[in-house]
Amino acid sequence: MAFSEGNLADHLGGLGYSEEQIELMDVATSFCRDKSPIDKVRKLINDEHGYDPGVWQEIVDLGWLGIAVPEAHGGVGLSMAEVAPIAEQMGRRLLATPFATCTIAAQALLAAGDEAQCAEWLPRIVAGEVATLALTEPHGDWNLGHVEASAKAQGEGYVLSGTKQFVVYAQHAALVIASVTVDGALRLALIERSAIPDGALRREIIIDETKRSYELTLDGITIPASALLDAGRSGSALGQIELANALLQAAEMCGGTQSAIDYTIEYLKTRKQFGKLIGEYQALKHPITNAYVAYEKARSHMLSAAHNFGQQGVGEIAVRMAKASADKAYSFAADRAVQFHGGFGFTHDCDAGLYRRSAIWHASQYGDAAWHRSKLADLLF
Repeated sequence: MAFSEGNLADHLGGLGYSEEQIELMDVATSFCRDKSPIDKVRKLINDEHGYDPGVWQEIVDLGWLGIAVPEAHGGVGLSMAEVAPIAEQMGRRLLATPFATCTIAAQALLAAGDEAQCAEWLPRIVAGEVATLALTEPHGDWNLGHVEASAKAQGEGYVLSGTKQFVVYAQHAALVIASVTVDGALRLALIERSAIPDGALRREIIIDETKRSYELTLDGITIPASALLDAGRSGSALGQIELANALLQAAEMCGGTQSAIDYTIEYLKTRKQFGKLIGEYQALKHPITNAYVAYEKARSHMLSAAHNFGQQGVGEIAVRMAKASADKAYSFAADRAVQFHGGFGFTHDCDAGLYRRSAIWHASQYGDAAWHRSKLADLLF
């Protein structure tokens, strides 16, 4: 179903990828398949970390955290176009790691950090120290410019106040990048884990149990003035952060969609009812075919977004189309997976539920399909 490992290279080659980039994608496909079987995914749901530290170290050793980081800061010097297919395979195998949030945090530093901030933190992120983002607030507005958290000057530093939600993998993060306002101006602040007091992090109960998310209370946290990112670039950096996040989420959703479809088809080919395989009934054939068509559309949008990421104008359009398409495709495929498995599909033991929960989580982060379509309307008309 979908693109096999064998013909993936031919398809991506048609989009202008180099042999080196395609080789990287092939490695990601086999790595995620081998390191994240579904029984391990379920085991990690009850793990404190939520991910396997050993697998995380292997990802670090592969150099994936440095793909979109300049060589001057210990990275590979490629782009987000090479990151997206890796995220796709992670989503396909429900491989839980801080990979996406570390990648986006690095992009935030590159977009708004000065040379000293980049020199200090980018090599550490590439080396495997977890960095995360604190951009979402209790008001729930997906507009990242709507920030109520603040930083007020106090002595030679700043004292923070406010609350952030959906701060993923914050419990093991060495760095949290939070959005705040300083005298009414939007800024990004670097908060080291040592500055966060006990009790400031509260684990959130979220729909996707394979993820780890926290609420962060900023009240009373102090940071030095050097921890504030460039005032002139913080606002534009949020736009870049949003698009980079949407790209990686679209990639993960495409991977999850493929697995949801494959999981459902396997059931349709083995389950019998009234003396026939249920996959022979048109009432089931047509929806799963529609799911596959939606998947192919979404994946084409995602690959186009990765290919055009960073290009003025067309890049944003491509990314928003990718997130909107992936949201719709993943939700539909996962919903059909639950439905076609009957009563079993609604139980915790059915893997279809894992994909449905993943789809809901991704849709809730940085804008669902309807929200991105509304943004597209402003861009296209």
